[in-house]
Amino acid sequence: MLGLSNDATLLLNAFLAILALIIMITRLRIHPFIALIITSGFLGLISGMPLPKIVKSFQDGFGGVLGFVGIVLGLGTMLGKMMAESGGADQIAQTLVRAFGKDRVHWAMMIGAFLVGIPLFFEIGFVLLIPLVFIVARRSGVPLFKIGMPMLASLSVMHGLVPPHPGPLLAIGIFGADIGKTILYGLIVGLPTVIIAGPMFGAFISRHVDVKPSDALMAQLAREPETKNLPGFAITLVTVLMPVFLMLLKTFVDIALPDGSSLRDLMDFIGNPIVALLAALLLSMYTFGLARGFTRQQVLKFVDQSLAPTAAIVLIIGAGGGFKQMLVNSGVGTAIGELAVHAQISPLLLAWFVAGVIRVATGSATVATITGAGIVAPLVALIPGTNRELLVLATGAGSLILSHVNDAGFWLVKEYFNMSVGETFKTWTVMETIISVVAIIFIMLLNLVV
Repeated sequence: MLGLSNDATLLLNAFLAILALIIMITRLRIHPFIALIITSGFLGLISGMPLPKIVKSFQDGFGGVLGFVGIVLGLGTMLGKMMAESGGADQIAQTLVRAFGKDRVHWAMMIGAFLVGIPLFFEIGFVLLIPLVFIVARRSGVPLFKIGMPMLASLSVMHGLVPPHPGPLLAIGIFGADIGKTILYGLIVGLPTVIIAGPMFGAFISRHVDVKPSDALMAQLAREPETKNLPGFAITLVTVLMPVFLMLLKTFVDIALPDGSSLRDLMDFIGNPIVALLAALLLSMYTFGLARGFTRQQVLKFVDQSLAPTAAIVLIIGAGGGFKQMLVNSGVGTAIGELAVHAQISPLLLAWFVAGVIRVATGSATVATITGAGIVAPLVALIPGTNRELLVLATGAGSLILSHVNDAGFWLVKEYFNMSVGETFKTWTVMETIISVVAIIFIMLLNLVV
């Protein structure tokens, strides 16, 4: 390390730590949760942090992230499960297909996935909607990818850009952004991005890659919901979009009313993501549960079952928060921030690029968003006037680029669509990269206006 400046040493430490993380996850096949803990300790040691401070920094980062995101994740997952069991997603898709007709069925799938994707994680939304993709493709005779691409693009954009998804939520906390404005800007950027990467790219690629799902998967997935008594389209939309509506309402009240107003205080409470999601979940227990003829015991069972698959996600997110805190406390974040200030690069492009590098390296959009936001956060203080909400979106856009073999989503799409690795690269990987590049272009354009 002799001859290197302090900042250069810190940057080298960060590079070594991220390299170690990649090798552990990809080559040594160590679980990301364990790999993140080891890497955090390694970074603390080589940065010369006092030993007690290493553990304390990791604990603070872990707890700081999960104190908020853990609750939101749990509530969002329960809401998704209630929607799945009641056939709410099926109802949205059926209504849109009837409204749009066979020729524009891929646009219907895009809008359905866009709505379903607001409260649901990518994996949950994917598992919810893939049976509909299969059923609609079979009934309409439209190529599978022409219908599948808009669904994948919508869910991916929602996952990367719009709260209450974990990546954007974490970035909002790290950058100190406003959640309502982030949702609003996320939807403004997200919709044209989805149109380009979904229906437009899907119509093109379906002429070049023709895939057929396996017969076994069709038999298993193209099944009817648990109940014949599906919730109505309107009540499904009201239940699913309730958290988003409450969070947006909070933002408009914050703009319209002065500080100290009792109505503003009330809306700040109701529009908090935790309260908004809890309200939607309680409503869903009636609209998607009791009103559909399920017993209280069945509703309890659905809610209970929903949490097991998210346990690993929660721990990985917490460990990502611990690693992020280690980057901050060791001084790496500040060093990168100062380097960017001297380099005169736009903070938005820097956030996109840093998150993109970590995404390609680790395969996790959420880890890329947390780590990228942690690295770029010091810039907010150093470069006044940077739009914090657009920083969240730029980090999220970078976290989606170039999904490949180290990303669980890559294998999920490959297996369900019954593709070879090469076909998955041509379809899924290209789509994710289109989303990332198109989104950062729209973010930079929006930055000229807001």
